[in-house]
Amino acid sequence: MANRPLQLTLNGQTVGPVEVPNDLAMIDYLHEYQNLTGSRLGCGQGICHACVVIVDNPDGTSEEVRTCITGVHFFDGKKVRTIESHAKYDDAGNLSELNPIQQKFVDLFAFQCSYCAPGFVNAATVLVENAQRKPLKKSELQDTIEASLGHHICRCTGYVRYYNATREVLDDLGLVKEG
Repeated sequence: MANRPLQLTLNGQTVGPVEVPNDLAMIDYLHEYQNLTGSRLGCGQGICHACVVIVDNPDGTSEEVRTCITGVHFFDGKKVRTIESHAKYDDAGNLSELNPIQQKFVDLFAFQCSYCAPGFVNAATVLVENAQRKPLKKSELQDTIEASLGHHICRCTGYVRYYNATREVLDDLGLVKEG
């Protein structure tokens, strides 16, 4: 198996350059090389979106990228955030605070088994970050949430709680305007 160097910023830390196989999927790199197992391998075909990470683009925008169907070398030189980057930890490594999306998902019991939760948290994070740059119109809010979260598959909850929690976070942060 041929290798080539990879360097990226992962959860704020520079990684590499490190030699990794050419055909390695990003999810396998995260799990096996970085011990970051929060992104979940669900379908392995890019359909369920449990495996998504956030890529921060040079222009300040962010986007979800599916890691089960995307090779690790696609991420070379990019800034990547996984689910592990959202919460805050104290100096001893203990959880001290969830981010607003995670907290609202917990408060509203948005998930049951939680297998899909990392993907939903990352999708809602991208939506919130986009809304911070350009607030959402109240008349378009439901459609925007559905467009952002609707491609994620959950077999437990029926999506309503995820959508409601995301709506509440957007409202709480003042990112929804009349119109």
